[in-house]
Amino acid sequence: MDDSEDFDLSGKVLIAMPGMGDPRFEKTVIFLCAHSSDGAMGLIFNKPAQDVSFSELLERLEITPVAGASSPAIFVGGPVEHARGFVLHSADYASENTTLQVDDHFGMTATVDVLEDIARGFGPNSALLALGYSGWGPGQLEDEIAENGWLVCDADDALVFGTEPEGKWQAALARLGVDPFTLSADAGHA
Repeated sequence: MDDSEDFDLSGKVLIAMPGMGDPRFEKTVIFLCAHSSDGAMGLIFNKPAQDVSFSELLERLEITPVAGASSPAIFVGGPVEHARGFVLHSADYASENTTLQVDDHFGMTATVDVLEDIARGFGPNSALLALGYSGWGPGQLEDEIAENGWLVCDADDALVFGTEPEGKWQAALARLGVDPFTLSADAGHA
């Protein structure tokens, strides 16, 4: 593969390798919402936001939830635009003209209407909210993967929405048959 156009990782999960050099990404798993020759954008989905709950967020946005509405977990999605929210959700939901259909299983919506729909009980079957995102410029992610910064695995509902946050990194590694204790921070070059 010569061009990153042929190397589309949209809908895949990045697993941070030990010693990648950036403490913001230590033991993170990131769902890649978009990847092309122009760069990549993803959401960390195993680092819970400590200072806000979904009900507090709805209150700030003056959205009143109906009784029994779901309350998705909130995560720190990455170091870029912390005040902006992104909802990663199952593909059963789409907001007209604003949902990025990542693949047949996942979509991402970054407009307030998805929060209103969740609060009214009309949202996606599965969802998580990320504050901020992780981004890479052209070729940057490919270089980080080549330098042993990330492993890549397939995404599925169980890993993204079902696994407890503290177990997602190990669960993603297990999907590749990798024991975390055997990982090395050094890249191998043939």
